[in-house]
Amino acid sequence: MSTESRNPRSIGLDKMSAREIVRLMNEEELVVMRALKAVEEPLAEAAQRAADAFKNGGRVIYAGSGTSGRIATMDAAEMPPTFGISTDRFVAIVSGGDAAQAAAKEDAEDDTHEAVVALNDLSLSRKDVVVGIAASGRTPFVVAAVNHARDKGVWTCGIANNRNTPLLLNADLGILLDTGPEILTGSTRLKAGTAQKLALNRISTTAMVLAGKTVSNLMIDVKANNQKLRERCCRIVQDLTSMTKEEAWQALETNGWNVREVIGGVASK
Repeated sequence: MSTESRNPRSIGLDKMSAREIVRLMNEEELVVMRALKAVEEPLAEAAQRAADAFKNGGRVIYAGSGTSGRIATMDAAEMPPTFGISTDRFVAIVSGGDAAQAAAKEDAEDDTHEAVVALNDLSLSRKDVVVGIAASGRTPFVVAAVNHARDKGVWTCGIANNRNTPLLLNADLGILLDTGPEILTGSTRLKAGTAQKLALNRISTTAMVLAGKTVSNLMIDVKANNQKLRERCCRIVQDLTSMTKEEAWQALETNGWNVREVIGGVASK
């Protein structure tokens, strides 16, 4: 597997200075963007599938282990405050359960039964889509989740950093993030993990734009749960209407800080 191979550029890593290590890491990260550019079309397809599932009342369910699972959990957790959706619309199942999100449980990734149970506990539906993420492309928990979902007639996507692996071959859509060997051999929290995070950013954000959760490049369903976000809501209303800051603030307070209602009310007058 390329992610387990030694990177010839980092031979002698332990003899490098701090500046040399940082520079090498920066140079190697350029590979990530090339890998993402190479898969723009399949990423767009995954985003469209996610958008369609969301609009039809389905869910986007991520499955991951270790670093990949924590990246998936983070992406899912950021969707409700950003786009004003309920917490059950983007969901992550992670080997080892909730405890693995804070502390690594490497042995849990071999538990295929846990993946099936986790999906069954969610009452998996054909309205849903399942996205499996694993750098190796062969993590048993993730592959089992994708296989089980496909057996249930659910559309699946596999995202991996190694070619011709079960996750890519078994999913309806396989997306190879070809980031190559890490500067610290096998440490896929580096380039592989960065590419995975960016791939999920693209899928989830594009899906929400397609689902009508923005106006232009403004997040009109953002949850105003703190002062910073209330100020953002105010700026959004000002950008989309002729209101002054004071008028926008008052309108938002009156409408429970619901930007969509405020701009909708202005448009209807």
